[in-house]
Amino acid sequence: MHNTRIDDPFVVIHGALVDIVGIMNSPQRDAAMIREAGISLDRALFPLLLIVARKGPISVTDLADLVGRDHSTVSRQIPKLEEQGLIERRSAGTDRRVREAIITPAGKEMTAIIDATRKQVAGRMLKDWNDTDLHSLAVLIRRLADDVLNIPS
Repeated sequence: MHNTRIDDPFVVIHGALVDIVGIMNSPQRDAAMIREAGISLDRALFPLLLIVARKGPISVTDLADLVGRDHSTVSRQIPKLEEQGLIERRSAGTDRRVREAIITPAGKEMTAIIDATRKQVAGRMLKDWNDTDLHSLAVLIRRLADDVLNIPS
C-alpha cells in the first residue's frame, strides 16, 4: 500500500486498524513475544499483565472490558498473576467493595523485558523507516488513540 493513491482515507484507515487490531489480539503473536522475551508466562495472562502495568490500578471489570473477555474469566485469571507475584490486589480507594489490580516490582521487571523485546521486534519491522516517518507515525497514532478514547459511549 506504500506510496499508492488513496481515494478514501477512511476506508484505508479502518482497514489498517482492523489488520493491526487482529494482529495485536492474536494469541499466536502473544506466544511468540513470550518466547522471544524468554519469560515464563501463560499466554492468556500476557495481555492482562500488560494492561495492569499500563492502566493500573484497575478493577477486574475494567480490565475485562479492555481485553474483551468476560468478567468471570478475568476474575479466574487474576489470581494466577497474583500467585506469580506479578500483581497485587487491593481495595479501591473510593469504594472498598471494589478490588483493584496493581503491578508489583516483579511485574514491572517482567513488563520491562517485554517492552525491550517489543522494541527489538518493532525495530526489525520498521528498519527501513526514517526517523521523520517514525516520529510522524508516533504523533499521529497517539493523536488517533486519544480521539478514539474521547468518543462518547
